[in-house]
Amino acid sequence: QVQLVESGGGSVQVGGSLRLACVVSGYSDYGYCMSWFRQAPGKNREGVAAIDNDGETKYAASVKGRFTISADDATNTLYLQMDSLKAEDAATYYCAIDIDDDYCPSSWTLGTPFNHWGQGTQVTVSS
Repeated sequence: QVQLVESGGGSVQVGGSLRLACVVSGYSDYGYCMSWFRQAPGKNREGVAAIDNDGETKYAASVKGRFTISADDATNTLYLQMDSLKAEDAATYYCAIDIDDDYCPSSWTLGTPFNHWGQGTQVTVSS
C-alpha cells in the first residue's frame, strides 16, 4: 500500500524559508510523477510543483524562481524548498504521486493523474 507522509510545515515570516518533505512508502518502481499541491481556506487546490523520475520539473507561475522541488530516490523522499515566502503562500501543502506515468503530464496541475496523496502539512506565513 502506497503511503505518503509530509513534514516540515510551520510558521514563518514573510521573506523566510521552509523546506517540506514527503516520505513515500510502499512504492519502489522507477517510473513516477510526484508533486506538491496546496490549498488555502476558501480557495481551490493549486498545483505548485512537479517532478518526474528523470528529474524534469514543472512549476506554477506563482512560485517559479522561489520554490524548488527535488526528489531523493535513495530515501524515497520528495522535497519542496520554499524561499522568499509571501503571505499568499500560506496553505495546507499536500504531496502526491502518480505511479502510472514516468513523466508529468500536462494535466498535472489538475491533480487528476495522482493516485495517492498525503495528509497535508500546514504552512503559515505572517507579516
